[in-house]
Amino acid sequence: MIRKDIQEAVDLIKELVEIPSPSGNTKQVIQYADEFFTELGVETIKNRKGSLTAVIPGKQDDQERMLTAHVDTLGAMVKEVKPNGRLKIDLIGGFGFSSVEGEYCRIETSKGEIFHGTILMKQTSVHVYKDAKTAERNMDNMEIRIDEKVASAEEVKALGINTGDFVSFDPRVQQFENGYLKSRHLDDKASVGLLMRLVKEIVEENMELPYTTRFLISNNEEIGYGGNSGIPPETVEYVAVDMGAMGDGQETDEHTVSICAKDASGPYHAGLRKNLVRLAERENIGYKVDMYPYYGSDASAAIRAGHDIIHGLIGPGIDSSHAFERTHAESLEATYDLLKAYVTSPMIEVY
Repeated sequence: MIRKDIQEAVDLIKELVEIPSPSGNTKQVIQYADEFFTELGVETIKNRKGSLTAVIPGKQDDQERMLTAHVDTLGAMVKEVKPNGRLKIDLIGGFGFSSVEGEYCRIETSKGEIFHGTILMKQTSVHVYKDAKTAERNMDNMEIRIDEKVASAEEVKALGINTGDFVSFDPRVQQFENGYLKSRHLDDKASVGLLMRLVKEIVEENMELPYTTRFLISNNEEIGYGGNSGIPPETVEYVAVDMGAMGDGQETDEHTVSICAKDASGPYHAGLRKNLVRLAERENIGYKVDMYPYYGSDASAAIRAGHDIIHGLIGPGIDSSHAFERTHAESLEATYDLLKAYVTSPMIEVY
């Protein structure tokens, strides 16, 4: 049985993943989050990059906390309208062409018109192409078949489709009674849903936080700079809430919260990480400490940008990241409970 607050978070996640938001085209999903916070009576701030911050005043405002999760996702752009009426694409974010082969997609034109298609190898038919199984999955061999009666570049352009149009992937979200949730873009809309539900609980339960806490919904994480601006100088602790990466040699699983010790950017703040472990143990929350070898977060982006902060990274365990992602309600619950324990607890001693 999924806990009521976690099911509410899952419902938010399912709504979020259905809103197309590849990096660079996130206005609609940011507006969704803004309306959610505004209905709760929470102050929100937008910056010029398009990210959104919800502000919860605390007992102390000369020192603040910031938590962030990102709504931008992997996606693509039209690179070229090909002579045969198919579309060549370039990728947005770090993933391989093989992870989107056969995926349904939608193309949004510069005028906001929507068209649908499928991402395929041009050598897909085994009845025609000898190398259908072995040809390299790359920009030259992959294309979008548009679900319109078109057979030339001129016919495609007449629809309004051109170079630079955004391409988003069908999330195919499914929730199961046994607690599993699978969908594209759980990185990082799972964490966004958790933060939104946490803000709702803070407001509705009149919880008084020890410090003013800002919840940043960033929108450029997948391209490396989502969380490196809009951070007030009062910010002391900055925690990115993002996916825990799973695979060979990893500790992270789909049933606990993952606490990151190090990723490709280097170690996270040891004191903050140890405090997160202490809180998890105090609250009997299942956790795993892990390292993600090919990974960077909004927290590491903030450090690289020169912000004087203590940075940390936690999140639910996500299987098959940047591909066909899946997690479990137990991991969402553990992450939610650790976040709640964290925002209601004292900061660590800086020195």
